[in-house]
Amino acid sequence: MENRVIKKIGVVIRPSTPELKDSYIKLQKSFESRSIEVFLESNSASMIGRDGESFEAICNKVDMLISLGGDGTLISTVRKSFDFDIPIIGVYAGNLGFLANLSLDELDSFVGLIVKGEYKIDERAVIEATVVKNSKKVKMYAFNDIVLTRTRVSNMIHIETLVDSKAFNTYYGDGVIVSTPTGSTAYNLSAGGPVVFPTTDVFTLTPICPHSLTQRPVVLPGKFPIEMKTSEERALIIIDGQEMHELGLGESVHIKLATKTVKLMHKKEYSYFDVLKEKLNWGE
Repeated sequence: MENRVIKKIGVVIRPSTPELKDSYIKLQKSFESRSIEVFLESNSASMIGRDGESFEAICNKVDMLISLGGDGTLISTVRKSFDFDIPIIGVYAGNLGFLANLSLDELDSFVGLIVKGEYKIDERAVIEATVVKNSKKVKMYAFNDIVLTRTRVSNMIHIETLVDSKAFNTYYGDGVIVSTPTGSTAYNLSAGGPVVFPTTDVFTLTPICPHSLTQRPVVLPGKFPIEMKTSEERALIIIDGQEMHELGLGESVHIKLATKTVKLMHKKEYSYFDVLKEKLNWGE
């Protein structure tokens, strides 16, 4: 895929951090000094006393998006912009993230390369989950993971799981994490799941504190649809740790990899292995 010419960008700033105003001004100057128009999302704008536009209006006219904050800001920006198919870059304000891995100090020189089309795009898988409620389909997208878990701390939960329409497993414990490769270093890793290279076309099923010690994480091909249901109690569906939905008795959630991908923009020399070493202290 040929790199697009970048003429207009949209910016989203981490909520509740008005102290990022100076960082935004620096970012804005980097782009405007190279004749690239900058549009600020309205909630971010009101937080720092600037004029802004609705996120949807921005997505309809920009060539790329920038999230200024951390991984959480980038993940919510990815989900909200998913239908618009726009490349996104994460600039971190604070510590290096797995996803937001460009520092503000590196940004100015990178903008010079962006103008020349010298950048690379990683295509990342997204999970699409559909729940049928009262004959209405509710569709959700997750960039990191979808977690099915119990509604009450005192209860364990049974989650019947079908893979490719065939009975696969019944998870009994605190729940299950369905993770994208990108999300493999998040909750999945904490629960004992594997690290998966982020551009592979797979997802993982990782049990959370299973009752049986024989329950183990499984990596599945992205083309397999999975269905999960609970027959004895309600469940919570948690999307990227940011959104929550209830799964009622007898309802099921259908999960698959979405046909579209998320496009993350990086410097040409970006290496996922460098990020792993930095974040997980590997090779120390």
